[in-house]
Amino acid sequence: MGDARAASRRAAPFRPFRRAGGYSCGMAERSLVIKVTAGKDDPERCNQAFTVAAAAVASGVRVSLWLTGESAWFGLPGRAEDFSLPHAAPLADLLAGVLAAGTVTVCTQCAARRDITPGDVIPGIRISGAATFVAEILADGAQALVY
Repeated sequence: MGDARAASRRAAPFRPFRRAGGYSCGMAERSLVIKVTAGKDDPERCNQAFTVAAAAVASGVRVSLWLTGESAWFGLPGRAEDFSLPHAAPLADLLAGVLAAGTVTVCTQCAARRDITPGDVIPGIRISGAATFVAEILADGAQALVY
């Protein structure tokens, strides 16, 4: 009887199922929407958001990074290069990684308050507003993080 109990307590082995294009662990496709509200005014929180976004992109997760508040400045050429934090990956490298495989958006109101126009931002970065953010965070499989 002891062997039967032990056998019933063992977890079933993980068996991914085959889908078109490869194997899947059975989880729905997830996306990550990250809103960063801090810039040079709170460098650790700012860098943490960029680090998580870049790590998620490197892991194959669909990522949308939103630059709001003081982080909106990092949508401009050269601004990420001016940011440094000891023991942290360069912000410009993290931003480039997210741009390569994800989306980066500067908040419309934040851009307007800083006189940032679509012509000012790094190619590939868009300016968009709250309705787009809400649509992204309410999409099936989306997880939102705010830093």
